[in-house]
Amino acid sequence: MSGAWLPTLGLAAAVAAGAVTQRVTGLGFSLVAAPFLVLLTGPVTGVLVANALGVAVALLVLGQVYRDVDLRRGVLLLVPALAAVVPGALLARAVPVAVLQVLVGGTVVLSLLAVLALGRWGVGGPPGPAHPGTTLVAGAATGFLTATAGVGGPALTAYAVATRWAQSAFAATAQLCFAAVGATAVAVRGMPVLPGTTWASAAAALAAGVVGGTALATRVPPAVARTGALTIALAGGLATVVDGLLGG
Repeated sequence: MSGAWLPTLGLAAAVAAGAVTQRVTGLGFSLVAAPFLVLLTGPVTGVLVANALGVAVALLVLGQVYRDVDLRRGVLLLVPALAAVVPGALLARAVPVAVLQVLVGGTVVLSLLAVLALGRWGVGGPPGPAHPGTTLVAGAATGFLTATAGVGGPALTAYAVATRWAQSAFAATAQLCFAAVGATAVAVRGMPVLPGTTWASAAAALAAGVVGGTALATRVPPAVARTGALTIALAGGLATVVDGLLGG
């Protein structure tokens, strides 16, 4: 096998792993795939590819779980999320990337740890209150953090944890949010330019990952999936902080 194919195969493997993770837990495509995409295609192109493919995987998963979407809560989250994308993009241009990453990642980690410290995490029992103000803040944070650092998932996870949002509804509604916010971010930042063979490999890997994740999702208990989502969110926040401290 020619060594020229190794980057393409590596990209496909990263995309497939991210797609499996998102199908099983409800989030994690960018957190899993983006570091490898950046390594393989460069920092600018890698983030753009992660954004574009993130929209695709969210739509594919949404097509399977749309019956579980909480449309009312999804709309309440999306209105502030979409409104926050442009300000987030503008701030990202004005503030040094490393500083922004530390602030964003630190906020994500602290918010998740605070919720856990309050003992709000759990499977079973009635959902916690989803006050309009809480939903507004969570939606705005999701859009803002997606535009500034590509880490909207952890903000949405913190909201789901705090309100004890049922895993099935969270995972489905999150896809709606990721697709809409991601598409807006792509519209603002533009589509990356890659060879046709690379896009074809990424598309095939993405489809295979969703299929594989669908098979796993039926075997993974809700408690495990929710714990996985939390772990991925925390890891993403910590990785963002570390990357910022190292200078981006």
